[in-house]
Amino acid sequence: MSKIFKNFNSEAVIILKNGGVGVIPTDTIYGIVGSALNKKTVERIYKFRRRNLKKSMIILIGSIKDLSLFGIDLDVDTKRILFKIWPNKISVILSCKNKKFSYLHRGANSLAFRFPKNKNLVDFLKKTGPLVAPSANWEGHNPAKTIKEAIKYFKSGIEFYIDLGAKKSAPSTLIEIDNGEMRIIREGVIKI
Repeated sequence: MSKIFKNFNSEAVIILKNGGVGVIPTDTIYGIVGSALNKKTVERIYKFRRRNLKKSMIILIGSIKDLSLFGIDLDVDTKRILFKIWPNKISVILSCKNKKFSYLHRGANSLAFRFPKNKNLVDFLKKTGPLVAPSANWEGHNPAKTIKEAIKYFKSGIEFYIDLGAKKSAPSTLIEIDNGEMRIIREGVIKI
């Protein structure tokens, strides 16, 4: 039976650190989350979401330093851009050619990261480590705006839900940074 929490708490942190999966309110909408550094957890989320196995997922981080966990070396120009735009509702695609993370980049040799502005979420991420966080729904279906809607998708198959009321937002803005050059892929909630 899944647990329902009313806040970001230490029990949810422990569940995620031990390979569990949960639904949490992100800085935009509810997301189904698990450790980005745990291959089995990531594969579970693909199954729960009925997601196309060729599509990678967004990764939430609690600090720009977390990028080094994925073997990402930032050049001076990329660092400058990231410090200017983060933390925010902006997801950034960065090159990641490390084969060790092919379970995340699915052969694309790049990963999308978001460093949120929401303090409670960032504090949570600092304790859990980076989390894959696609929207809480089956692929091709509407994202869950409430925990009730998320439960309809995932039932008691996941370990927990964090219920902070209804969440609705435009998606994050998606950009790609390559060799210090920034390109907008999707205009979202933040205009650049």
